[in-house]
Amino acid sequence: MTRMLKIGSHEISDANPCYVIAEVGHNHQGNLETCREMFRQAKLCGVSAVKLQKRDNRSLYVKTMYDKSYDHENSFGVTYGEHREALEFSRDEYRLLQQFSQELGVDFFATVFDFASSDMLAELDVPAFKIASGDLTNTPLLRHTAKYGKPMFISTGGSSIDDVQRAYDEVMSINTQLCIMQCTADYPAKFDQLDLRVIETYRELFPDIVIGYSSHDNGIAMPAASYVLGARVIEKHFTLNRAMKGTDHAFSLEPVGMRKMSRDLQRLHMALGDGKKKQYSVEASAIIKMGKKLVAARNLPVGHVLGPDDICIKSPGDGLPPYELSNVLGCKTLRSLAEDEDITIEVLS
Repeated sequence: MTRMLKIGSHEISDANPCYVIAEVGHNHQGNLETCREMFRQAKLCGVSAVKLQKRDNRSLYVKTMYDKSYDHENSFGVTYGEHREALEFSRDEYRLLQQFSQELGVDFFATVFDFASSDMLAELDVPAFKIASGDLTNTPLLRHTAKYGKPMFISTGGSSIDDVQRAYDEVMSINTQLCIMQCTADYPAKFDQLDLRVIETYRELFPDIVIGYSSHDNGIAMPAASYVLGARVIEKHFTLNRAMKGTDHAFSLEPVGMRKMSRDLQRLHMALGDGKKKQYSVEASAIIKMGKKLVAARNLPVGHVLGPDDICIKSPGDGLPPYELSNVLGCKTLRSLAEDEDITIEVLS
C-alpha cells in the first residue's frame, strides 16, 4: 500500500524528499512585515511550507479565561484576550500573506483551533489544515475540517493510542488525506520523552497514511532520526531570533538551524537508498588500494606444488582474491614465479 499525500506541487511519500513545515506560529509578534520576512527566510532555508496559527479568540475562550490577567514579560496585552488579539492576523492579512507565499513558491496554511477559523481558511482555499494536539479529541472540529476535503496534519501530543485511533477513524471516514504526527506537548520537549519509535508504531497501525513528526525539542538531530524511523513530514518552530519576546522563540530554530535541518533531511533522503546493496564505480580505486590478492611468498620453480607457506596475501587487490586460497593450494606452477608475483589461474594446473 502506497502512503501518499499531495499538497500544492509537493507529493509526500516514502519515495520523495521530506516535507518540511516551518511553524511560524505567533513568532511574528503580530507584525505583518516581520511575518513576511520570516516567510522569506524560511523559503531560503529550503522548507516546503510555512504555517501560522488561527484562532477566533472571542468564540474560542470562556469569558473568565479571555479576561484573565496576563501581564508578564512575554505578554502582548494586559489580559489573555488582549494578548491573543494582538498576535492575530485578520482575513485580509491572511490573504496578503497567502499571495506573498505564492510569490515565494512555498505552501502556506495554518493550525485551526475553532470552527470559525476552519471556515475562514477554507474560504481562502488554503492547501491544507493543521490540527493541534489539544484538539485531537475534538471530534466535532476534526469532522468539520475534514469535510473541506483538504489534506490534514494532526499532532498527537498528550494523547493515548485510543485517542489517536479515534481521530484517525473520524477523519478517514470523511477525508482520506491525512497525516498523523508524533508529538510531545512540552515546550521544549525533553529528549527522554520524545518517544520517536512511536513513529514506527504509527506506520504499522496506519499503513495507508503518511506519518510525521512535530518537533518541540531543541536542536536539529531528532528530526533527522525521525525521518530514518519513517516520518515523511517534519514540523519545526521557526524564528528570526531566539531572544525575541514570546514563549515559543526559545525552542524555535533560527534561519541557520532551519537551513541545516532542511539540508540534512535532503541528504538523508538520498543517503537511505532503496535497500539494495550496490557496487559503485567510484569505490573501485579505494577497494583495489586497500584490498588484497594472492602472491608468491618467495621465488617458486616450475612444477612446484603450492602449499600454505608458498602464498602470501598482500595489497593491492588487483589480482586473485584471497577467497580463492583454498582453490589454489595443491596446484602446480606451469612456470616459475618470482617473489610477490601474482598467483593466477593461468599459471597453475
